[in-house]
Order: sequence, then structure tokens, then C-alpha cells
Amino acid sequence: MCDICVTNAVKNRMLSRRDLFRRSAGGAAALAAVSTGAMTLGASPARAQISGAPVDLTHELHEGFPTFFGEQQFFVENVFNYAEHMFNLNVIRVNEHTGTHVDAPLHFSEDGQSVAEIPVTNLVAPLAIVDIRAKAAEDADAQVTPDDLRAWIAQHGPLPEACCVAMLSGWADHLETERFRNADGDGTMHFPGFHVEAAQMLLEESSAVGIAVDTLSLDHGPSPDFATHYAWLPENRWGIECVANLDRLPATGATLVLGAPKHRGGSGGPARVLAFA
Repeated sequence: MCDICVTNAVKNRMLSRRDLFRRSAGGAAALAAVSTGAMTLGASPARAQISGAPVDLTHELHEGFPTFFGEQQFFVENVFNYAEHMFNLNVIRVNEHTGTHVDAPLHFSEDGQSVAEIPVTNLVAPLAIVDIRAKAAEDADAQVTPDDLRAWIAQHGPLPEACCVAMLSGWADHLETERFRNADGDGTMHFPGFHVEAAQMLLEESSAVGIAVDTLSLDHGPSPDFATHYAWLPENRWGIECVANLDRLPATGATLVLGAPKHRGGSGGPARVLAFA
């Protein structure tokens, strides 16, 4: 089909839909009522408890966003623009693990849940933020350890049921610089992450459904074996990497909402992540 044919077809559909709603104000009102009713009926206890202003934990994704492999992983091609076609449309190509994104269990397991199979009830979770900024400022290879988790529990009480435990290392401040990857002369990266023993402690002593980091990986930069990924994800838990704005939230009391993508067989994908506190 030619470009002008596509353009005209899209415009005609848009105009016909506008006319329909102009002629049917009652239908619009009915639609709004149905939507409101659906929201009420479909609300789960977790959603009902969400309150407070939203904080966006998502970095803006762009073609120069830093990546684990050091190569571009997000590509945008503009195929229709408003000046020529009266609407905008881009085609995007993206590695699933780019920008602020979710690691599904399938990412590091043979038959774990794909990103589309993560139970929706696990995508809304109380947030527990473990602040390791002080030691990360002194050691780029700092990790969240069992001692950090025990210190958090001693100060704030038990971890919430079905929570997400997030590492606040301050690394998000380095996003637009080479320090975010922090690769040395041999190509080894240096940034904070979760120690495998902390992941194992969460598996054994909590009901946490996810962990999150403000760096490129759940494992710290020089990890030779992705031990934390292999310990955590195959247990049908998820992870989030490259989280933003954790420093705007309290250590406890916020609720995380993970807007995970839902493509069949996906090992993860860029996500819109919000928190309410």
C-alpha cells in the first residue's frame, strides 16, 4: 500500500471515530461508567492501599543510553512525521535489557516465567530501600550484603510481605558519564550490586518477589559468573536494573508498581516503574 493511501486511511479512521463520539455523548458517558465500574471491581487489595504522589523510577530511554555490553541497544526510525503525513509514527528496535528494564525469571533459567507470565499480583509490591551510598562512594564494587539487610531490619522492622528490595547506591547520578559503566583498561566494569548471599538470604528468610538496582546489573560490575542472577531469577523472582530516583523515597512505606511489558516469550524488557509514597 502506498504512503498516501496509508495516511488517508488512518486519517479517515480517526475522523470517523471522532464523529461517532460527537454523535453519541450518551455512549461516551456509558463507556466512562463501565470503565469506572471495571476499575472498582478489578481493584486488588494491593492497589487499594496505594496512596500518595507518584515518583517516576524510570530513566528516559534514548539511543545513547549506556548498556552492559557498551554498544547501542535502542534504535529509532521515524517512518511517518506530522509535517508530511499529519501524524507521527516511529519504528523502534531494542534489546530487551536496555534502559530501566525488568529481568524476567526466563532471563537466567531454562523454563522460568517469561515477562508475560509474571503474575500481575507480583507487579505491585511494597518497597524496601537499602541505602549503601556511603560505602559505594568509597568502593565502586560495593555490594548489598546480608549485614546490610540485617541492619535495615533492625532499624525498620521485618521486610514487608511480597516486597521489592531495592539497592540505593547513588549510581544513577553517573548515568550521563563514563562512570556509570566504569570500565577499566581491561574492560571490566566496576559498579555496585547485590551479593549472592544477600539474594539467598531473601529467598530463605523473606517472601520478596523482586530486587532492584540503580546500576546496569543485579550483580556488581566485576562479577565473573552472574551468581546473583542465577540464584534469584530461576526462583521465579524478577529484577529491575537502571532504576532512577530512589533517593526521593523513604526507606520503607512506598509501594512500587512495575509496568512490565507483555510480549510472549520475553526474557525482560524496558519498563515504566513508578512508586507511591
